[in-house]
Amino acid sequence: MKESFIKESEKEKIVQENKHEEKAEFQKVKEKPKKVEKEIKKMEEEKNKKNYVFLGMSIGILVIAAMIISTIFALIHINNEKIISGVSISGIEVAGLSKEEAKGKIGALYDEKKEKEIEIKYQEYETSLNPTLMEVNYSIDKAVEEAYLTGRKGNIFLNNYDILFTLIGKKNINIDMSLNEELTKQTIDDIGVNLPGVVIESSYSIEEDELIITKGKAGIAIDTESLLEKVKERLKDVNHNEDFIEIPILNKQPEPINIDKIHEEIYKEAKDAYYTKEPFTVYPEVEGVDFDVEAARAILAEEKEEYIIKLTITKPKVTIEQIGSEAFPNQLSIFTTRFDVSDVDRSTNLRIACQKINGKVVLPGETFSYNQALGARTAAAGYKNGKIYAGGEVVDGIGGGICQISSTLYNSVLLANLDIVERRNHQFVTSYVGPGRDATVVYGMTDFKFKNTRKYPIKITATAKNGIATISIYGMKEENEYTFKFSTKTIGSIPFTTKYVEDANIPVGTEKVKQKGANGLKTETYITKMLNGKVISTKLLSRDTYDAMTRIVIKGVKAGTTQNTAPVETQEPSTQTPETQPPTEEQQPETPPTTNTETEGQNTQEIE
Repeated sequence: MKESFIKESEKEKIVQENKHEEKAEFQKVKEKPKKVEKEIKKMEEEKNKKNYVFLGMSIGILVIAAMIISTIFALIHINNEKIISGVSISGIEVAGLSKEEAKGKIGALYDEKKEKEIEIKYQEYETSLNPTLMEVNYSIDKAVEEAYLTGRKGNIFLNNYDILFTLIGKKNINIDMSLNEELTKQTIDDIGVNLPGVVIESSYSIEEDELIITKGKAGIAIDTESLLEKVKERLKDVNHNEDFIEIPILNKQPEPINIDKIHEEIYKEAKDAYYTKEPFTVYPEVEGVDFDVEAARAILAEEKEEYIIKLTITKPKVTIEQIGSEAFPNQLSIFTTRFDVSDVDRSTNLRIACQKINGKVVLPGETFSYNQALGARTAAAGYKNGKIYAGGEVVDGIGGGICQISSTLYNSVLLANLDIVERRNHQFVTSYVGPGRDATVVYGMTDFKFKNTRKYPIKITATAKNGIATISIYGMKEENEYTFKFSTKTIGSIPFTTKYVEDANIPVGTEKVKQKGANGLKTETYITKMLNGKVISTKLLSRDTYDAMTRIVIKGVKAGTTQNTAPVETQEPSTQTPETQPPTEEQQPETPPTTNTETEGQNTQEIE
């Protein structure tokens, strides 16, 4: 038993020893990968140290190389005063040029662009915009300076990088363009008046004791903002000089008639005229004006082109005329123009226009409207047929000639040192005043307005008799009374073209001139203010464009008899006013002079 027990104990001991050995062996095997991993990590660390050393050496070599290259570039460009390679301005190569050479090259191209007019059209209507008159300006110096500074703005490394980048990738510098937007928009608006089918706004006038409201007509209007953007794009592109710009238009309805607003504008209480001496102030009489708004609203509910509303007029007891000349003691200006008394109908229109404005008093700060003073030009108002412009031709039309009175008034107003609020030149040069000195009117569309900017009221006197239209401005002289001189410079001429019209009633070969052609003009008019003969200031008064008047020749095509005439070259007109253009109330012009004109006087002027 005892022996058996010992053997079992030995066996157990051997088993335990074997287990211990196996565990020790397993621990060795388990620890072996960790050791290998440590060895690998140690090797990687040594390798990384070598890589860092190599990378550091590489970077050092690159830095040294960059310094060498930069030094070479610096030595090459240190005395270079030319624009570096790869630089262009608005697509124009300027590399290798000095600043002055680049300015000369670019400036010449843009000067040429500013001299070239931008042609615009709508349907058959064509006209142009003048970049010079729009005060177009290009920032050439700024662009050239930027081109020159390329590769010169930073330290040596940044400059050399800029030089390399420009040489490889190229650099184009755009030129900034600016223009007088307000003036350009006004020019576009002026053009819009001549478009065929233009919208006509509702208008009103007072004829004795009647309020006459003329209903507007739907039509088109220039999309001014859109056209302005197109013009800007054209002006920015130095290489784009051809093709018309199609005038963008908007379909437009006239503003609805606002009878409440009209009532507010014309309602007045009757007041007697009077004046005070200290301070000197004139208070003209005021006629009381009123009408029944609800009754007027009922009349406007009808579908008509013209509405007549009865006014209630209350007369004042004392008028300016009863005050006497003490209220307007001084003649501030006088201007005269001549007319043909043998043209009875036209002379009648001139007298009516003078009667309408004669005796009108304009208080300080008030604005005078020529159209409102004259009212609608109708046969009922006494107006006769006279020469007017329509469709590029001189034809008979109601009220022809009254623009001579508005032009005469315009000059008298200028000489009296009053401010012009609204004025436009005629389509063609007139015969009674020189270019730049006229003021056209079209009822309901184009008006002549001025504002009394003097300290005291002014009074208009107007007559048309014995072939002379005379308009004077009376008032009280101020401490300083100025005299004025005007000069008009022709900056461009528009050659007239010839239009042939076939007539089957006259023999083949026969030609008759129906209308003489006249060259158009582009002018600048300046006004010089003087005090006691000493020039105070000279400023631009207006820029005006007058279309060329087409020469119209009737050409016989009647079969049978023929008549030999010298061959005449047919020339199609390059510009022609559309037939639907609203007529301008004007007399037939003569061929204008193309030389500069200058007029001078002490608030007195006469045009032959």
